[in-house]
Amino acid sequence: MCYLQKIVVLFEIIFIGEGRLTNPYNQEFTVLERFHVPEDIAVRVQQEDMRAAVEDIFVKMRMPASDAALAADVLMYADIRGVESHGVSNMMKSYVAGFQEGRINPTPDWKIVREALAVCTIDSDQGHGLVVGPAAMNMAIERAEKYGIGSVSVNNGAHFGAAGYHAMMALEHNMIGIAMTTGGVSVLPTNGSERLVGLNPLAIAAPTRLEAPFIFDASMSSVAGNKITLAKRLGVDALPGWVADSDGSPIMDERQVPEDFKILPLGGTRELGSHKGYSLAVMIEILSAVLSGGGAGPNRKAGASHHFLAYKIDAFVDVDMFKDDLDQYMKTLRESAPAPGHDNVTYAGLPEHEEEKERLENGIPYHPEVIEWFTDIAAELQLPNRFN
Repeated sequence: MCYLQKIVVLFEIIFIGEGRLTNPYNQEFTVLERFHVPEDIAVRVQQEDMRAAVEDIFVKMRMPASDAALAADVLMYADIRGVESHGVSNMMKSYVAGFQEGRINPTPDWKIVREALAVCTIDSDQGHGLVVGPAAMNMAIERAEKYGIGSVSVNNGAHFGAAGYHAMMALEHNMIGIAMTTGGVSVLPTNGSERLVGLNPLAIAAPTRLEAPFIFDASMSSVAGNKITLAKRLGVDALPGWVADSDGSPIMDERQVPEDFKILPLGGTRELGSHKGYSLAVMIEILSAVLSGGGAGPNRKAGASHHFLAYKIDAFVDVDMFKDDLDQYMKTLRESAPAPGHDNVTYAGLPEHEEEKERLENGIPYHPEVIEWFTDIAAELQLPNRFN
């Protein structure tokens, strides 16, 4: 079996379960671990070792070493924070195939094609979003430093990994970061039967002083598309409101994913607010794709489109005041009374913050077959084995 065949098998692995995390405030977080490996079989790997292995593969795919290092950093951000859906275990298959099939350009000549003061548009030249995305976000940050706000649109691109990584880049500059991207065309509009909308994730990150920073990152679909695909392959039941039948009728009971399914927008049905998720997805199409000249939905002209925003806080308000006020709000949310049947109230970014600390200390848990695949591909591509 060649390494590309092995990767197809490998990335179909998924484990369903529920686990708990304990934070420094002695609260418990119940986390849905649909993509977490059971601890009794997990192989703990230090992030430096996995990072090196990923860099090796990207360089072999003809990416420059500096680009390979940056791309690996985006993937490791996801793995370290427990976002397996966008880490190495779930994304390397797609990226390797993208290079092999010519959908990702390992050495793009990306350039600014239009600009005015605080804004610009970039033609990505089909460059990897894990590389062009951070570059575009840095440009938004640089413009925000000068003008108070920076906005960069990108067209003709490729998948940019976890949106939260790009938004998070603004935090160390005392800025608010926003990142969004178009993602396929696999989602129904509310009351529709045709796939006309992308998964279209959106992330926003805001800096704090003492509390974990607020980092929201989610698609505007009912559930991430790759989770549906994995659940279907393994025969795992879809939850109510995740998908629709082939005619667009929402499935509102727990059952196997049908052969011909269609993903519903965030909210599931009109009665449960899917018009909001649908409209937010269209908003992202407008800001990412239409605004960059890339078309929208089924009319997109070339590749993925992204949009990045940076807000310089002290152009609006004193930074210390902002952080103190946000700390107070995050603490109020965290310490608020939970509803019956729940242990706590959390906020976006806090569970991942705790997971990051645990994984940096104890290593990242991977399924043994993930490590086996990296070992096999290293041998096949004549790369060093980073897991000896």
